[in-house]
Amino acid sequence: MGSLAAALWALLHPQTLLLGAVTFLLFADFLKRQRRKNYPPGPWRLPFFGNFFHLDLEQSQLALKRLVKKYGNLIGLEFGPISTVVITGLPLIKEALVHMDQHFMNRPVFPLQEHIVKGNGLIMSNGQVWKEQRRFALTALRNFGLGKKSLEERIQEEVRHLTEAIKEENGQPFDPHFKINNAVSNIICSITFGKRFEYQDAQFQELLGLLDEVSYMSGSVSCQLYNFFPWIMKFIPGSHRTVIKNWEKLKLFVSQMIEKHKKDWNPDETRDFIDAYLKEMAKNAEKPTSSFHEDNLIISTLDLFFAGTETTSTTLRWALLYLALHPEIQEKVHAEIDTVIGQEQQPSVAARNSMPYTNAVIHEVQRMGNIVPLNVPREVTADTTLAGYHLPKGTMIMTNLTALHRDPTEWATPDAFNPEHFLENGQFKKSESFLPFSIGKRACLGEQLAKSELFIFFTSLMQKFTFRPPENEKLSLKCRMGITVSPVKHRLCAVPRA
Repeated sequence: MGSLAAALWALLHPQTLLLGAVTFLLFADFLKRQRRKNYPPGPWRLPFFGNFFHLDLEQSQLALKRLVKKYGNLIGLEFGPISTVVITGLPLIKEALVHMDQHFMNRPVFPLQEHIVKGNGLIMSNGQVWKEQRRFALTALRNFGLGKKSLEERIQEEVRHLTEAIKEENGQPFDPHFKINNAVSNIICSITFGKRFEYQDAQFQELLGLLDEVSYMSGSVSCQLYNFFPWIMKFIPGSHRTVIKNWEKLKLFVSQMIEKHKKDWNPDETRDFIDAYLKEMAKNAEKPTSSFHEDNLIISTLDLFFAGTETTSTTLRWALLYLALHPEIQEKVHAEIDTVIGQEQQPSVAARNSMPYTNAVIHEVQRMGNIVPLNVPREVTADTTLAGYHLPKGTMIMTNLTALHRDPTEWATPDAFNPEHFLENGQFKKSESFLPFSIGKRACLGEQLAKSELFIFFTSLMQKFTFRPPENEKLSLKCRMGITVSPVKHRLCAVPRA
């Protein structure tokens, strides 16, 4: 028998073995896809890669629009081994994320994310860990000023630093990116770390650079391929390695801040989020199943730091860009500011109800900027049915916010920047089809903070400056795809208002 086996092995050429292995894998992949019954329709799928090449990362919104037109409001896609369904239209989005939220509560676990956060934190955790961490974070945010005058005063103080930094540009062209990033980040830093950072602080500028690089590179082809084929990609160089390295540096920074807090920690005097978390850790120290431990503290702090910086900062950058491109709208904002609060009174949240046009402009920036076009993904927790289609447990769910924010039945001029979308008879008008913070129990926990920041920062900058394109430079609305959709690098002139 041994000699027979040896003879057969000698007859099998390595190329024959390779061809046989590939044939077997293709057949297995085909059988896997054939087992799905009553699954939402979608385009043809390549073996192994699925629909990876159907959605060009740079033109994904246009590609998705074509798919919706062809296949309808529930589209079945596959990205490598990950089965995905894209939901379009407000009725279906509300059905899934609100009325059937118990089946769509989880976040999917991606290899890259698992390598970095390991199931911890506020954004990508699941089950009891998520419930405990979110509940604690909401309580902590309220305790440290959310919805109170104290936090509003911190935002107003930071605005003064930002306007002074912009004044130093003397109306000359400058890139507003990191000035705005630093200012917005200082608000969440005051809550998490109990301090703000100077705009010239070299270490903090490095951290903001790491954060920006992570945000941009996480949307790269290399990172997407890592999520689909980690067993191959971990041996291949690419941006996924830079993302992992940057996250480790960010985690080290937070870890060092925690160690500093421990040295002078007083449980009777809670200064910030880290102090409050250390107190919660001590309270739960004897519970073996508690999710309050240092790894969760590091990732939860980073989640607050990242989400509290990137989203609001990116929206403000879009705001200044859109208004520089629409001087007639900027003039109306200036006129409302001058009429309602004048040049000397510092903008506050209380003034928002008296400033419907400015409020409408901010909402229109969020609609057009559309910085998280497919929402943060969810995962089906148990086999379920949506709109008559069967969605197996483990299916990843994406909600098509782009289609919602550009729906021609809801918005009079869906592809144009038009604040009138949020106005009726001169008064601010809400829209159900406006979901930049998502919806349901996993909606953005920092929504209230973000709204306060957006209004105070934006109104204060409009109060003090007129933003214009530099001479002989053409501004573009082209975007940079990453975790968020941000403007491409550009310069503005901020001319002080008389």
